[in-house]
Amino acid sequence: MVFQTHKDSLCLLVIVMATSSSVQVPRVLHFQLVDGMQLQINVSGCSSGRNARVELQLKNSTRTWILHWGFVYHGNSNWYIPSEHSSGAKAYKQGALQTPFVKNADIYVVNIELRDPKIHAIEFALKDGSQDRWLKLNHGNFRVEIPEYNTSAPLPSIPKDLIDRKAYLIWESRGRPHSSPEQQKQDYSDALKELQNQLSKGISLNELRCSYTNTSAKPKAQDDSKASKSGTPSSYHRRHDVEKWLQRQSKRHENKTGQSSSTLMDLVEKSIGGNNVVARKNYFIGIYEIVVLSKVITGDYHILVALNAKGTSILHWGVSKSSAGEWLAPPSDMLPEKSKMVVGACQTYFTDISSVQGSFQLVDVNLQGRKFVGIQFVIWSGGSWIKNGGANFFVALQPTLPSGKVDGYGKGIVKWLLDEIFQREKEAERSLMHRFNIASELTERCKSEGELGLIAILVWMRFMICRHLTWNKNYNVKPREISEAQDRFTNLLQRTFLNQPNDREIVRLIMACVGRGGQGDVGQRIRDEILMIQRNNDCKGGMMEEWHQKLHNNSSPDDVVICEALLNYLRSGFKLDVYWKTLYAHGLTKEKLASYDRPIVSEPHFRIDAKDGLIHDLTMYLKTLKAVHSGEDLDSAIESCLASSFKNQDFVRADNVFGGLSLKLQDSLNFVKTHIGDENIGPLMEKLLESRIEIRPLLLTPHRLAKELLFLDLALASAVRTTMERGIKDLNFTYPPDWYRVSESYKPGDSQWALQAKAIIDRLQIVLSDRSLRYQNNIQPSAEYLGKLFGIKKTMIDTFTEELIRAGSAAVLSMLINRFDPLLRKVANLGCWQVISPVEVCGHVTSVNELITVQNKVYRKPTVIIATRVTGEEEIPDGVVAVLTSDMPDVLSHVSIRARNSKICFATCFDQNTFRNLNDISGSNLSLSSLVSSSIFRQVTLKRKTFCGRYALSVEEFTTETVGAKSCNIKFLGGRVPSWIRIPMSVAIPFEAFETVLSQDVNKDVANKISYLCKFVRGGDLSKLQEIKGAILQMSAPLSLTTELMGKMKSARIPWSGDEGEGRWNRAWLAIKKVSRFYRTAIPLRKSLDDYYYRILVWASKWNERAYLSCMKAKLNHEDIRMAILVQEVIRGDYAYVIHTKNPLSGDTSEIYAEIVKGLGETLVGAYPGRAMSFIAKKNNLRCPIVTGYASKKIGLYCKPSIIFRSDSNGEDLEGYAGAGLYDSVLMDEEESRVLDYSNDPLMVDKAFQTSLLSKIAEAGKIIETLYGCPQDIEGVVKDGMIYVVQTRPQV
Repeated sequence: MVFQTHKDSLCLLVIVMATSSSVQVPRVLHFQLVDGMQLQINVSGCSSGRNARVELQLKNSTRTWILHWGFVYHGNSNWYIPSEHSSGAKAYKQGALQTPFVKNADIYVVNIELRDPKIHAIEFALKDGSQDRWLKLNHGNFRVEIPEYNTSAPLPSIPKDLIDRKAYLIWESRGRPHSSPEQQKQDYSDALKELQNQLSKGISLNELRCSYTNTSAKPKAQDDSKASKSGTPSSYHRRHDVEKWLQRQSKRHENKTGQSSSTLMDLVEKSIGGNNVVARKNYFIGIYEIVVLSKVITGDYHILVALNAKGTSILHWGVSKSSAGEWLAPPSDMLPEKSKMVVGACQTYFTDISSVQGSFQLVDVNLQGRKFVGIQFVIWSGGSWIKNGGANFFVALQPTLPSGKVDGYGKGIVKWLLDEIFQREKEAERSLMHRFNIASELTERCKSEGELGLIAILVWMRFMICRHLTWNKNYNVKPREISEAQDRFTNLLQRTFLNQPNDREIVRLIMACVGRGGQGDVGQRIRDEILMIQRNNDCKGGMMEEWHQKLHNNSSPDDVVICEALLNYLRSGFKLDVYWKTLYAHGLTKEKLASYDRPIVSEPHFRIDAKDGLIHDLTMYLKTLKAVHSGEDLDSAIESCLASSFKNQDFVRADNVFGGLSLKLQDSLNFVKTHIGDENIGPLMEKLLESRIEIRPLLLTPHRLAKELLFLDLALASAVRTTMERGIKDLNFTYPPDWYRVSESYKPGDSQWALQAKAIIDRLQIVLSDRSLRYQNNIQPSAEYLGKLFGIKKTMIDTFTEELIRAGSAAVLSMLINRFDPLLRKVANLGCWQVISPVEVCGHVTSVNELITVQNKVYRKPTVIIATRVTGEEEIPDGVVAVLTSDMPDVLSHVSIRARNSKICFATCFDQNTFRNLNDISGSNLSLSSLVSSSIFRQVTLKRKTFCGRYALSVEEFTTETVGAKSCNIKFLGGRVPSWIRIPMSVAIPFEAFETVLSQDVNKDVANKISYLCKFVRGGDLSKLQEIKGAILQMSAPLSLTTELMGKMKSARIPWSGDEGEGRWNRAWLAIKKVSRFYRTAIPLRKSLDDYYYRILVWASKWNERAYLSCMKAKLNHEDIRMAILVQEVIRGDYAYVIHTKNPLSGDTSEIYAEIVKGLGETLVGAYPGRAMSFIAKKNNLRCPIVTGYASKKIGLYCKPSIIFRSDSNGEDLEGYAGAGLYDSVLMDEEESRVLDYSNDPLMVDKAFQTSLLSKIAEAGKIIETLYGCPQDIEGVVKDGMIYVVQTRPQV
């Protein structure tokens, strides 16, 4: 719930009465309010016993107050109210109860009894009954946790294995020393006492067990012996549930109407019609799904909001005229039916919509041509408000990028926000207090801008912390005021982190630029303690006095560096060069120190006898400075969390919001604190990572230490990076790290295990590459725009995102991969090269970043291209005799096939050092086996086809004169392959159908435009190819084509998914005209038109640049290309495969080579990062396939029941011409990208299943090769264990 913010700040003081083992004493909370008032809350009973009772006592009050309250369930932030109200309670706007305090002697009292065992907490605010004034807790609601269990029962007995586990942790925290029998007994005794102490504080035995579930309890002697042999602690072999760590964009729940949440959008579109929809979006909030459609109806722009709920639901909404953050009441003349105006907003009741398929609720807002930026809304349903992660829902109404997101400096920036940041920098540079206050304001205002708004704040804060902006200018401010401003800003960021899961990564990056701050004396101690240091150590003049003046007037993160420099100076025996070296290392020069408003121009000078006292006092002072200014400082972060946890451990359970830290986390943090400088980083890395694992669930739910834990996690992540950087050279790789599924099958020297581990590493490299690209695309444009406004040096701007990536955890993972990869390659006998097309050549070396950038270039002399990026889709340029790359194109990708067919050497280099050496010889000649390729093109001719007079053909009517080889091969296989090999039902659109449709009067203008553009193409202007494909989209289909095609499809029993209305046919016609490859190199996004960037035409595949260039190289007449289309039902299989019945790598005709991926086959033949699973099988021993590589593809493609339109030109499968793959195929419906999970895939983890399936695929290949009498290139699908063949062609 959101209340009117009140300026009065409240100070929370928690006091708890001691508990007794025989008498239950209520938990007591005390709050000091304004005007001397005190609030005491007594909590007794427990939710599981259905006897929880909350008594609120208001003391020193001179007026009547009202309790405005509701309760919350575990894991749900919405308020609920009980169906039966207590006496005196009244419902308030359907979302809360209001109960007046009743006077009892000198105090005012409210009693609440809670019978529902699911209630997790109550939340409330206080309302002044005589004035319109609200009292809140630090701008948020008060919250009281309800204990789940009764803590007054006698303590249970503690099992011995639990005591052993705790004793092990105690021994481990002491550094795993060799212990005497007496010391082991002492550890056991200490463990028992500590466990009993925890039980007495209300922690259950089950919770204690969970705390130590993953802790080894082996006898110490045995464990110590094992560690000494391998150098690897036994806990390295623990397993964790990785699924819990994965960040999901949204978590779908079953909704109230009983239908699957994934079908609501389809249901809405079927009910209202799917035509003219401009944008679609859905949200999953708890048990609700919300679908928002933007649609044009008879020229008016409509926003339709659908909800999967029953009962009364209300859309509470307003409009935004100038910016996305604005909420205004809509004009009264545009209100939908069942609407009423309230203060500043409109409330519209949802209408129930029912059909055979299901039911939902709908509001239709007609904007009547008004030009708003967008609308904002929240929803009232089921007794609570539905919000978007604590914020309003926002629907952008502009068809372009919303709310000032422009393309001027790359893809997407929030221009209004960046401009305002620049305009307000003069105010922000006065002091850090000003900067953080402005940052809080702008962060609140840009909530509706989503990730791009937070990126703007991140760029600003990063420029600030890197000292590109001024921290203080002509303004004196107290440290306390800076600290409080920081505290407000970081509290806001922490709430954003909790409420906006998809923005957590950016929020973490912002918080890494900002210190923790704090209320009260946290900042004041900076002023007080420097005075004590000066007085205690007689250093009141010179440099210390100058520093004192700076600290009093404008403390900053520079003070942390100055304090560290002074400590290093003292510890070195008063060496000034050490002092300056420390300062210079952090960018503090003499000029910088002298530029402060309170300049520091003197050097330190202390009495010798003051050394020890100064070291002690400055060490303590450094902690005070870091507590305010250093968010990523590990020592102060641990201290902050452990101290807070210790203060409250007498009254809380380990999992409470107002609770402390788990025993396991406390033990791990204490170990880290003690061993952070250890040379042997293995145990330290283990504890650093285990600490982060323990913290993660606490970060995702409300917690009393939420902000401190977030800063602790940032500090731990930073410590992981620095620890790995200093210790990786000494890390023991003799024993593998914990690779979960893969590690279970580990055997020294096992090549299959190494192949699996190599696939994991390859996939991790793809993830890192995607992450880097995503950062570059999302963050760099804002950095460039704002950096240019600020006049920051170009070199600093250009490397902004690069430095951000290097400072994060990805750098650690990359280091580990680079260290581990060559070891795996050695075990797997992979070498550092994979030769995809083995040809002996020599040529002039040229380096390029991406092969696609030179694909239409002609090289005048034999050239060896060294290309960093090869997607698999490119055409190899004329004059190139070899392509060497560090990328991982599939062996069966288009570029691989064309390289082999054209006798061009093509190879991947997996060793980065070797690849760098190749780049270094750019401009020289390189000999590969010292032999020049002598291959030449054979003369290839095309026969122009004629129209057969029909727009659609059944499979029985396929001939070489009417359709291409793809269709003819389907006809040939039908009836010849055994019944366990299935062939999909097919029809075809014949040759010359496109030209016939184009020649009709209705398409006359399109034909003239295409003819005009072709003249430019023939003249060498290849840019016109894209315009030709655009023109083809404007073609109209004759009625005869529609009726003939649908008739043939019905006769062939090809299922037509959905209705047969005009909308469905339009999708089919669009698919015939165009093909879409729906993917991105990063994580797949929502299904909207903006998510798909690569669109080419089916019939217009003839004008693909790659296809056009290939025809020119082969000296084919491009005008003779004719396109038939093979129409098939999409087999939505579990896997897709490609078979080459002659091994393309070795040329061995006795060996079958195949690759297989999850989902649709486009990820196998298209430019999708990662490798497919590959295997070979001897034709005389098909039952023993040999896996040569495991899958590392990150993305799989899936679709609903649909139809595919496959290109089938007369320019494919010609002897002497590599035409396969130049022309494209398209699904009638959009494909869905999914991030793949191989951990439970039977093809990866079940050896028997793997052998059986691969053998069947190989056997199908051998049978088809036998039918044709020559090696075949076969594509197919596996569905429910059945083998489908969708096409075959001669392997060339």
